[in-house]
Order: sequence, then C-alpha cells, then structure tokens
Amino acid sequence: MMSHDPVELVPYDPQWPQAFRRIRDRLLVLLPQALSIDHIGSTSISGMTAKPLIDIDIVLPSLGHIEAATDVLLAEGYEPRGNRYDDEVWAFLSRGLVPRERVYLCPAGNGTHRNRLAFRDHLIAHPEAAAEYAALKRRLAGEFRMDGNGYTAHKREFVDAIVARALADDR
Repeated sequence: MMSHDPVELVPYDPQWPQAFRRIRDRLLVLLPQALSIDHIGSTSISGMTAKPLIDIDIVLPSLGHIEAATDVLLAEGYEPRGNRYDDEVWAFLSRGLVPRERVYLCPAGNGTHRNRLAFRDHLIAHPEAAAEYAALKRRLAGEFRMDGNGYTAHKREFVDAIVARALADDR
C-alpha cells in the first residue's frame, strides 16, 4: 500500500532530546503504570538525519494494560495505527502536535522493543554504522519519496543486521 505523505528527512535537530523529555513527562502523568518510556528511532540518535517525528516506546507491565492505555491515548487525541510487527506492539500517531509523535504501546519483555533499543544503542556507540544508516535513509527517501512502506521495508535488511550484531555483542 502506498502512503500519500512524502518521506521527508531533515537534518538532526538538537531540540529533539528536550522534546522527548517533555513528551515523556506528559505521558508519565497520563500513564503512571508505564515501566519505561523510551526515545527510539532516528531522532534519538545525535546527528542522525530523520523524519521530524519523535518515536516513543511505552513499556507496560503486561498485555492486560494495553486496553486502558489505549483509551487514555485516544482521549488525548492520538490516532490508532494498529498492531504493528505482529509482536504485540500497538502504534498511535499524534494529531497537531509539534514535533509529531509516534507512540508504541508494548508489554514488558517485548522483542520489538528490545530490538529497537539494541539498534539505537549500537548506532550511538558506532558512528560509522550511524553514517552508513543515514546514507541509506537518504538514498531510500529519494527512491521511495511517496511510498513510506517501501522506504521502511528497504531499510529492514540493514536494521536486522545491526540488531543481530548488537544482540550478539551483548552476550
């Protein structure tokens, strides 16, 4: 399925960490049951070219907490984006907030969440891998400008390789 919003990459904004902290503080008030609220995605990596969108994982104690947290996010105006990655991860997109926010609800022990943190932390620790990822993103953004799903799908092999390397390094 083709998306109709263009894939827009912008240079790293040094305000993104501060924006995340402000968002996290607001979400902690709304969802006090959260075990963690983590800044993920490219905006969490200093210097990384990124979509101007703060990606956030909210880890909840269990699957049983997802429904109540969903109700809270919907009441706050987040748009539901469905169960993602076939891994008990539910996505929501902010409406009208700047920067935009994409929030994911995950139960504790979730594999997708673990992989996202491993990917983020590996790129932070390995600037050469981060530079390679930034170059790939720029190339794919040009190639898949009006196809966000294609853009994301074509990053998968690189992301999976970095995650595998990061998880192997942690052993």
